[in-house]
Amino acid sequence: MNNSPLSISLSMLVASVTGYLWWQDLRANRNGTPNPTALPGAAGCSRKFLTTATLGGIFLVALESTGEILLGLADEQKDITAFFLGAMLAAAIVEEIIFRGYIVISNQGRAWLVTSAIGASLLFALAHDFLWQYKPAEGMPWWYLTEAISPSVTIKAWYSFGFAFAVSLYFYWLRFHPRNSSRSLLPCFLAHAARNMTVFAIKAAQGHVTGWF
Repeated sequence: MNNSPLSISLSMLVASVTGYLWWQDLRANRNGTPNPTALPGAAGCSRKFLTTATLGGIFLVALESTGEILLGLADEQKDITAFFLGAMLAAAIVEEIIFRGYIVISNQGRAWLVTSAIGASLLFALAHDFLWQYKPAEGMPWWYLTEAISPSVTIKAWYSFGFAFAVSLYFYWLRFHPRNSSRSLLPCFLAHAARNMTVFAIKAAQGHVTGWF
């Protein structure tokens, strides 16, 4: 996790612009004048399914945290700053548009849909720094990746990786669930945001939020 205020601010800016464009596409769709080049999933969804999606995101965090406590892994949480919550909320928009919106094959039948969702979920889990750590060696510039990236093979690393994979599959399930007939990304946005906010709250309660910046 990168606690740099600059990188967090940039991620929030990207998410704000992307979210605004997606919202404009949603409004156009609702007004009967859909944008032919709209961002994926710019459609509405029932409030009942949105509520279910949100509660599901919170439940997965509760399940993950309970497992960490039972396995004695709770103290291995990574520390973050309060400002990092901005990056966590930004991820709920950007990651969903990229992974659940673009990185999936949805028009070639169920087999391709399931296979691509599994493959993309592996990529999603790998993109998070659970099985690897980024820390440049002293005196080395950031682009010397061979001097900065090292593997992480602890039980906690594999546990978090496994849950990230499972959570990604849950988000794909929300996107392509029969009750989400419009294939809206709204349930994914809300479930992802609710999950990240719950993660932040648990980290704060466990003393892993270390100041504002």
